[in-house]
Amino acid sequence: MTAWRKSSYSGSSNNCVEVGRRIGIRDSKAPNTHLPVSTEAWSAFLRLTRFASATR
Repeated sequence: MTAWRKSSYSGSSNNCVEVGRRIGIRDSKAPNTHLPVSTEAWSAFLRLTRFASATR
């Protein structure tokens, strides 16, 4: 079983994006489905979003 982590921006809301380590991402409203994402793709996504945030 995968431990899914909720986005830190979700606060106490149940409507959020969750991340499963080495599994992918899913919408908390549809927990039976997920989008598989490789470790490399997830790392690239995080780098790009952090870079975009830093340039604002």
